[in-house]
Amino acid sequence: MTRDDSQIGFVGIGRMGANMARRLKEQGYTLSAVYDSNWDKAAALAHELGCEAAKTPARVAELTDVIFTVVTDDEAMRRIFAEGDETSLLRYGKGRLFINCATVSPRIHIEVEQLAERGGAQSVEACMASSIPQARAGTLYLLCAGKQEAFAKARPLLESLSSSLRYVGPAGEAAKVKALVNMVMNINTAGLAEGLGLGEALGLELSMLREVFAQTGAASRVLETDGTDMQNRDHECYFSAAHAAKDSGIAIQLADQVGLSLPLARATFSQYQRLVEAGKGELDKSGVAELTFLGRRSAPLPDQQNG
Repeated sequence: MTRDDSQIGFVGIGRMGANMARRLKEQGYTLSAVYDSNWDKAAALAHELGCEAAKTPARVAELTDVIFTVVTDDEAMRRIFAEGDETSLLRYGKGRLFINCATVSPRIHIEVEQLAERGGAQSVEACMASSIPQARAGTLYLLCAGKQEAFAKARPLLESLSSSLRYVGPAGEAAKVKALVNMVMNINTAGLAEGLGLGEALGLELSMLREVFAQTGAASRVLETDGTDMQNRDHECYFSAAHAAKDSGIAIQLADQVGLSLPLARATFSQYQRLVEAGKGELDKSGVAELTFLGRRSAPLPDQQNG
């Protein structure tokens, strides 16, 4: 039996979107359509969930009442909400509720809300301050913004995906908070990589060094999540270096708008950009260690030795 009679769709089914869709299906909601720019990915998930693999975002909106969007960046958001485009979500937007989960610029969430309302729809931002395991388990930490009425309508669905919801304010405000969360996380990650890289260069045993870090002022959440991976060169992707670069860039843009200098954020952005330019943007953010440990930049990763 479904939790309610809403027909739910997803536009963007990467690591996060796909696992959110699976979670809602398990919670008894009706998944009617999924769309992704990667057709094979959409077809596979649609088969798994027993729903339609839509050929366009418009088709998702046509078949559903509530649409989650989990796309990559500002350009992708503008594309799926393009006014006057027959493939856009707005073609069948009237009466729909859009729940937008991607980390994009605050101004994009404001634009989307305005476009949605002009088309007779509602829009909520639900920025995810969590990763893939939490999406699958329904324990996301969600930062939400938009009109109170729209948030209240979305809340039951969001509670099925989260262990904690925080309403921040009008459209764009949650995106600001999320940008700062990721900016600080990325700075911490790059700093940890430098500390461990220098420790190795000095001949220190890294497991010992990580234990000392954990008991001192060097402790951090990223030490828990990324320290062992940096030491072992295990960069299976939970949050990509490409996304780290994008999100640090969003924070820098916000700082520029208010005339604030952020030298640490800029240095971190530069490091992640170097990874992207080196063709390693799909490594986990822990891959920034590949730039700081002696001898690693030209050495293949362990799982690439024979490939």
